Amino acid sequence: MTKKKLTTKDFDFNLPEELIAQKPIKDREKSRLLVLNKENREITHQYFFNILDYLKPGDCLVLNDTRVIPARLFGKKKTGAVIELLLLKRISLNRWECLVKPGKRAKIGTRIIFGDILTAEVKEDLEDGIKVLSFEYDGLFETILDELGEMPLPPYIKERLQEKDRYQTVYARQNGSAAAPTAGLHFTPELLENIQKKGVNIAYLTLHVGLGTFRPVKVDSIDDHIMHSEYYELTRENADLINRVKQSKGKVISVGTTSTRTLEAIYMKHGKVIEDTGWTDIFIYPGYEFRVIDGLITNFHLPESTLLMLVSAFSDREMILEAYNEAIKNNYRFFSFGDAMYIY
Repeated sequence: MTKKKLTTKDFDFNLPEELIAQKPIKDREKSRLLVLNKENREITHQYFFNILDYLKPGDCLVLNDTRVIPARLFGKKKTGAVIELLLLKRISLNRWECLVKPGKRAKIGTRIIFGDILTAEVKEDLEDGIKVLSFEYDGLFETILDELGEMPLPPYIKERLQEKDRYQTVYARQNGSAAAPTAGLHFTPELLENIQKKGVNIAYLTLHVGLGTFRPVKVDSIDDHIMHSEYYELTRENADLINRVKQSKGKVISVGTTSTRTLEAIYMKHGKVIEDTGWTDIFIYPGYEFRVIDGLITNFHLPESTLLMLVSAFSDREMILEAYNEAIKNNYRFFSFGDAMYIY
């Protein structure tokens, strides 16, 4: 019997709007944690600091140390029309791929002014409102961004963020993301220290989160969806650490879908985990065979999203939707500032 091809609608679920977290809770590690055992389908309700109980000496947590840049800019054309930019991907020193709103008002050759310190010109028109812009400025672009830019919170968050650092992980180091790797937002320095004291290894990689992670799936058949590429880095030291853990039969636990995609993309490219840098547009959905990770810490994701598809691939679509229904029944908080899930 031929297996039915999965459609985008197969990953839909009803979420009450009040469960979409609008702001982070006061103590990062006190968010709730739904633990799902894949083998026996057992669900346990915990708090995030209880993750310590599920990690064993010799295991390895893999964290994405990307740092969110204030990537949202508001400028004006000479006519006075307001243009909004979201910086997505740095192509060269002064050129960026940007999501432009409204895109129709920013044709090739359009110049946009941001205060009196930054100017941009539209150079190429790509797709879905994405354009290549060339920027003109004096000094460091990063300094100008800090002055003019805003944190690019997802559109479902309506409240203004009081503390910028709450949309950063405590271990964020490498500037470049248009969005936070949100599974990591639950860790505190103290929790990471306790994890290491227990004998659990911590490895770091970088994947700069762009539009690819959040772009909606607009096709019926998920096989037809194409991801935008995102830049990643894994150093030799961290690759060696992950391999040592695998060889000694420890578990590699990925913190977030971004860490997962990076590790699996490197394995797919080289047949093993090695030092590597590059761009990946890997799209993981049910049917994918995982080569590297043994456990996954993640947040609760949007209906019909590529993130939900990846999580379903690691477990089982029906089991994940069942767990999501259980989370809804128990008033878990969803999306970027929401609660977490550990699947093993």
